[in-house]
Amino acid sequence: QVQLVESGGGLVQPGGSLRLSCAASGSIFTIKSMGWYRQAPGKERELVADVTSGGITNYGDSVKGRFTISGDNAKNTVYLQMNSLKPEDTAVYYCNIRAGPRWFTDDYWGQGTQVTVSS
Repeated sequence: QVQLVESGGGLVQPGGSLRLSCAASGSIFTIKSMGWYRQAPGKERELVADVTSGGITNYGDSVKGRFTISGDNAKNTVYLQMNSLKPEDTAVYYCNIRAGPRWFTDDYWGQGTQVTVSS
């Protein structure tokens, strides 16, 4: 049993900042990557950012230079620092952890946390 608990979402003005956190509980094998996805109304879920256990990061084009992802494998926790937020960033943000042995991967998802960027 693995659960991902997200926190940090909310309402923020354009140009503001938010920091999302996601903590995983339960028995998890070797973490391969941790990341964040988001889904806005009428749009498909898209990758925001992820980071491998080796520290390699990847960002969606729309958030490069504004968002920073970090992870703590020891705590099974991933963070997303969001700066210079835009209304276009409004979405439900989902935490994702990929873990398992080399030959397969388990996907774990958080329940989603709402981020709203508006005046």
